[in-house]
This record gives sequence, structure tokens and C-alpha cells, in this order.
Amino acid sequence: MKIYEAAELLRKNKISPPELAKEVLGKIAEKEKDVKAYITICDDILEKAREAERNKNDSLLWGIPVAVKDNICTKGLRTTAASRMLEEFVPPYDATVVKRLKEEGAIIIGKTNMDEFGMGSDSKQSAFQMTVNPVNYAYVPGGSSGGSGAAVKSGMALGALGTDTGGSVRQPASFCGVYALKPTWSLVSRFGLIAFSSSLDCIGPMANSVKDLAIMTDAIAGWDKKDATSSKREKEEYYKNLTPSVKGLRIGVPKPFLVEADESIRKAVIKAAEKLKEMGAEVSECEIPSAKYAVSAYYIISSSEASGNLARYDGVKYGYRAKEYDDYTDMCIKSRSEAFGSEVKRRIILGTYALSRGGELYRRAVGARELIKRDFEKLFEKYDVILTPTSPCVVPKVNAVSEIEKKYEKDVCTASVSLAGLPAVNVPFDKDENGMPIGLQLVGNRFTEQMLLNAALSFEEGGCGDV
Repeated sequence: MKIYEAAELLRKNKISPPELAKEVLGKIAEKEKDVKAYITICDDILEKAREAERNKNDSLLWGIPVAVKDNICTKGLRTTAASRMLEEFVPPYDATVVKRLKEEGAIIIGKTNMDEFGMGSDSKQSAFQMTVNPVNYAYVPGGSSGGSGAAVKSGMALGALGTDTGGSVRQPASFCGVYALKPTWSLVSRFGLIAFSSSLDCIGPMANSVKDLAIMTDAIAGWDKKDATSSKREKEEYYKNLTPSVKGLRIGVPKPFLVEADESIRKAVIKAAEKLKEMGAEVSECEIPSAKYAVSAYYIISSSEASGNLARYDGVKYGYRAKEYDDYTDMCIKSRSEAFGSEVKRRIILGTYALSRGGELYRRAVGARELIKRDFEKLFEKYDVILTPTSPCVVPKVNAVSEIEKKYEKDVCTASVSLAGLPAVNVPFDKDENGMPIGLQLVGNRFTEQMLLNAALSFEEGGCGDV
């Protein structure tokens, strides 16, 4: 069931919040043991549903069960970032996005599994468990928001919040066959988000329809005095203004992303371009000269910022502390060595190295980022929307083994968008030869979420998206 469908039933009293919660709990009982989408499931869901029933409001999220990625703080509910470092951490406050969902009447089901501190692309880097793809358990759900994507696709939540640093809501949405929005950086407050890379991190919704994305974005977007980087622009009403139309839109398809894509992905993009032309859009190929620098720049910038952000986990203030140590230095070394996973350690080392010797590597990466921003600015003088694959590869199997460099290269389509701070929507569009979902990415200029959602709705209502 989609959020807007459930909201209609709730408003007409054809179903109650407790009944809807029981439906979702039934899905969890049926599927969670195999999918492993959640790290923590709330034990008072029905009580919260009964409370919602007593406090009815006009919000489309009233009584709707939603999931939250486990690096977003929830008051009184364990928040681990899928790391041993924060295994017992229970926040004393809600992140702004969680507070806003609760104010709308949404019911938090639980905290979803992820790659540790958001560092990964397959949800295999969690310290606690590995999530699988609900479409086919032999495949990964993507990452780092793989638990959120899997929960939505399997019906264990009607919607979910994920986080996106270099593609971490878009790529798992593509792999699981759901919709996702990576908002313009600064549109959604990051207060209460456990930081990975502060200049890139975004919180975004994942759901089973474009209308659901709009409903969730309406709830979480907007200025927040607790986040000095959040935008003060006037809040929009995305759901109210949804209009399924791409007629007259100028759409560019970057050739470099097609060259690097698997054959089935390339065919899907070409098929989508033809579909857009049929719907009245103007589609042509374009170039992003600086795209070749995106992955390198992304990993240097994000790892450098992660190196600083994760320095706070030293075993002193909060988080894991080693049981035996000789002195303060030994305590820090052992605490971090024992609690951080291999991927987190790898990125801390990379980031620390990039910042050493005067930070020359970091400065060059920032320079590449500016080139990427300028190239996108030039593109948006000619185009309204950029169409790319969300991932250049098909969904990998759980037991697939690839080199670290090859894993990182799979972020090429999403990382460039993140570096430029642009909004993007993943649209489920097709299936590969193994029956696994293929997602496409619609990218817009800053704060053009409404146009992107309208274009994505055209795909959905045009018969695409049901994969």
C-alpha cells in the first residue's frame, strides 16, 4: 500500500491506525527474518498507533508507519549508525526530520540497517547484520540506505528516511525498485543526523510512489534554526502542486555515463529517452567534461570530512570504550581499533592522508568539485533536466566480490550530483535479464524538486515504475 492510498482509507475510517500498524507488523513478522531490514524495531508501535487514533489530524502522514535510517537520531530509541562504536547509544532528542514526521502524526516503526556510518554501497558493511534485496534474496539491496529501501519494497514500512552522501538513497532505491528523492543540499535540516561528510550529507525520503515522496518531502523540508546550513527560502507544497507533465522540458543525456554503463542499463536509458520524447520532451545528448573527476574528488572530500567528524569517537565522552588499556592514548587506539569496521577505518586513513602535508590533495579535490559545479551550471543554461542511470551497473549478487576501486567507481553517476549539491529523483524504470530493478536518475538545478517530482510522476503514470 502506498502512503497516499492509506491516507485516503484512514480519512474515510475504512481502516484505523492500529489496524494499519498491525498490517505492517504482519509483514515484519513474515519477512524480517530473511530480509533483515531493521536494526531496532519499536516495541510500542500499537500503543503509538492507538495514541495517533486519539489525536487525529488532517495530515496525509497521520497514522502512517514509516522507518528511519539508523544514523538519524530518535529520542529514547537506540541509534547505532550500524557501528559497534554506538551500539548502546540512545539519543536524548529527535532529529528535526523525525520531530517533523511525528508532528504530522506518522508512526516510527524502527531503525533500518545500513553500511556503517553510511560508508558503503551494499549494506554488507553493517556491524550487526547484512540486509538482502526483497526482490530476490540472492542480491544486495544497495547502500548505504539499503535497510530503508528493503523495508519499503517489502511492505515493512510505507515510507522511510534514508541519507545520501554520494548516492545512498538513490542507489538502493534503484536496486530495490522504489522511488527516492535526494534533495538540494540545505533544503532538509541535518540536525540530528550522525555526520559522515557534512558538506555532502542529505536526508531524503524513499517510498513506493512519487506522490508519497512529495508527501514526505512536504513534512521534512524547510528552514531549521538548529541547522545553520539549512535554506531560508520559502517552503513549497510539493504534493499540492504535483502535475504529471514533461511536455516542453529540455532533457540532456550525458554520454560519459552511458559509455561506462552495463548494456542493460544503457538500453534502459535509451528506452527512457524515447519515452520522454513521446510524452513531449526535447531530448538530446550532452557532455559533462569534469565527470571523470567526480569519483576521485568525492572520495577525497568525503573521507577528509569523515576523518574530522569521526575523531569525536575516542572512547572518552560517549560510545564504545575498550575494556583494558594502559593510558589515555592506548584507550583511544584500542577503542577505535575494536569498534570501527574495515571500511570506516579505510576512509579515515584516506581522509587523514588527504589532509596531511598541507592538505594539497583535499584542495585539488575541492577544485575539481568547483569544475563539476560549473559544468552543471552550463548544462542548466541549455537543459531543464539531466537524465542518467542511477547506477552504471546491474544489481550485484550478495556473494559477488569486487575490488575496492571498482566498488567506488559505481558511484560515478550519483557522486557528481552530490558534489554539485543538486536534487535528483530515482525512478524505477525497467528490469535486467535477471529480473532485478533498473532505476534512472532525473537531476535538476538547485531547488527544482517540484519539476523533478512532476517529471517522475509522468514516468509513473505513463506505465513505468512498476518494477
